[in-house]
Amino acid sequence: MTKIQKVKCVFFSATGTTKKTVTWIGKTVADQLGLPCQDIDFTLPQNRQEPLVFQPEDLVVFGTPVIAGRVPNVLLKFLDTLQGNGAAAVPVVLFGNRNYDDALMELRDILHNKGFQPMAAAAFVGEHSFSYILAKNRPDDLDFSIATHFGQEVAKKVQGFQNAENYPLIEVEGVPYPYRGYYQPRDRKGNSVDIRKVKPVTSDACVDCKLCAKICPMGSISYENVSEYVGICIKCGACIKQCPQKAKYYTDEGYLYHQHELEEGFTRRAEPELFI
Repeated sequence: MTKIQKVKCVFFSATGTTKKTVTWIGKTVADQLGLPCQDIDFTLPQNRQEPLVFQPEDLVVFGTPVIAGRVPNVLLKFLDTLQGNGAAAVPVVLFGNRNYDDALMELRDILHNKGFQPMAAAAFVGEHSFSYILAKNRPDDLDFSIATHFGQEVAKKVQGFQNAENYPLIEVEGVPYPYRGYYQPRDRKGNSVDIRKVKPVTSDACVDCKLCAKICPMGSISYENVSEYVGICIKCGACIKQCPQKAKYYTDEGYLYHQHELEEGFTRRAEPELFI
């Protein structure tokens, strides 16, 4: 018989919204159960070099952002190395006020297939990586209040089961595998807007502090020349939103069109969705 002994908050969080939400939930669960809580941040490339291995006595709150309605495809290879070993899991996704589409179901399935027991799940909202307007400053106080409630309910569910093997697979919203395609922005004529190869530019305001190179989740910004990209850009917003000089920005017309389309089309406040 396995008893939960530790809560682990595991996350990829380029701009901090996923980290804030996952750690809030995880700490709430840990406090309710009187257990220690550990953070495991796999945002940076050096933290994705070795598989993450968990134990049956772990409860893992596992979070990723939503990119184009799915789990970021750049993470799939790493996520395939996870070793759940029967640990209880709470998949959590963060979306930027549009929709999480099939991301939560995909993350739940990934964890289940890697040996976890997904027993609760949630989709929360964070400020969009493209924007300072879309879901501005979220997660906010109301989001954290909902996250507290969710964490308390997860703790109650843990207390209601003798061991993780008894957890039924949590049902969540989304289309089952093979899932829907990645969200594709389109212009007003219905033509696809492809921003996959678009990268930020660097202004003269840059003081070469190297912060952007240090925090890029893909390791794609040259340390020697921070205006140069040596790998892919996933449009995560880390280098733009964390630059002290505001020296990084986009000029691509397709990107800017899509950004404004999202800001104008999704002004309503999207709410978290909980599955317990």
